[in-house]
Amino acid sequence: MVKVLIPSGALGLGYDRAALARGIAQKPDIIAIDGGSTDSGPHYLGTGSSKYSRSSTKAEWAELMAARAEAAVPLIIGTAGTCGADSAVDWLVDITREIARERGERLKLAVLKSGQGAEAMTAALEGGRISPLPAAPEISAETLRDCSNIVALAGAEQIQAALATGADIVIAGRTTDTAIISALPLARGCHAGAAWHGAKIGECGALATTSPNSGTILIEFDADGFTMTPMGDEARATPHTVSAHMLYENSDPYILYEPGGHLDVTGSVYTALDDRRVRVTGSVWVASDSYTVKLEGARRSGYQTVSLVLVRDARYVDHIEEWCADIVAKCTAKARTRIDGAFDIELRVIGQNATLGDLDTSAHKGSELGVMGIITAETEALSREVAKMLNPYLLHHPLTEQEEMPTFAFPFSPPEMPRGAVYQFCLNHVLQLEDPMQAFELTTEELGA
Repeated sequence: MVKVLIPSGALGLGYDRAALARGIAQKPDIIAIDGGSTDSGPHYLGTGSSKYSRSSTKAEWAELMAARAEAAVPLIIGTAGTCGADSAVDWLVDITREIARERGERLKLAVLKSGQGAEAMTAALEGGRISPLPAAPEISAETLRDCSNIVALAGAEQIQAALATGADIVIAGRTTDTAIISALPLARGCHAGAAWHGAKIGECGALATTSPNSGTILIEFDADGFTMTPMGDEARATPHTVSAHMLYENSDPYILYEPGGHLDVTGSVYTALDDRRVRVTGSVWVASDSYTVKLEGARRSGYQTVSLVLVRDARYVDHIEEWCADIVAKCTAKARTRIDGAFDIELRVIGQNATLGDLDTSAHKGSELGVMGIITAETEALSREVAKMLNPYLLHHPLTEQEEMPTFAFPFSPPEMPRGAVYQFCLNHVLQLEDPMQAFELTTEELGA
């Protein structure tokens, strides 16, 4: 049996300290936590930075390092620094060194990096080793060169190699969410289908329980299946909460693709052992003929400036789409006669359909709407220039020429907010490897020596 303790869905989110203490008391074999994902958009991969504050990350990581020392087991994090880029891994490594130095701890640290160079990826593309996933964009060598960061998602094999170094702490770059949980159970001969299925259920901590914010859970893997137990005082796992998590961030509720194969839960059986624990059996791991890892890449798509105006006049609220369309048309036409360069103006109505856009079927409008102007251009200077041209339209533009000039409200002055460089995801492909470690770099160091 292998016990994996998962403190929370991601480092930086916070967790219930009492629940973590209960988990440590269960004598886990490893503590595993995710460090991020692509959920928050391409900026973090584009810049190689973390979305979480350094102070919050350090505070929580220090607590987990203390928990690791108490349990005397490895501590592992995947997708370090939100995006898993090499610079984000280095960021967390520096924090780890700092904590160890402050505490006078002696630790063995393993660092697994998953960053990919443009030249190596170009050679792989030309050699036919990069293949598109469904809905993937067309890519070329130029696409790869334009990427500020490219990462490959490590699987269980790369994590196993890091654990095999005997490290006290493993900091990994981009990994699949499941890899850091499944690696040790697989290495110790637990049921392969259960290892991957339990890892999927546990990837977000207590999200698959009745108390998602309680954070910490314990998953016990064995030769036949796995058992999930929440550590939160009021949290419960039920067959419904556990089985439903296969729908989370997954297009198929029965199949989950991972490096080296896929998980099939079509025949899985979910059994409530009591009012808190769920036992799962019948999950199947299907190995593939080739070993592939997913690639993610981000490149700069331009520079952006944002403005915000508040509209309360009932007539303008009722005709907001018409007002916005007229402003976009007239400001775009003016800008194109006065400046050179590519740009785009978008007005997004806050309080109506800014979240879903055309997918929103609700006709509801409030008494006040916010209109956010988004100007994206090829240079930062051009983005700001067009935003200033948009300013008088947002403040005074009338619905018709034969009416008094209205006045709307800017919430602050100046209303233009430069966002700097903006990024876009540009890869949704897989890379074929002859050896699982081929695209990854594993190093170790002694802290406090």
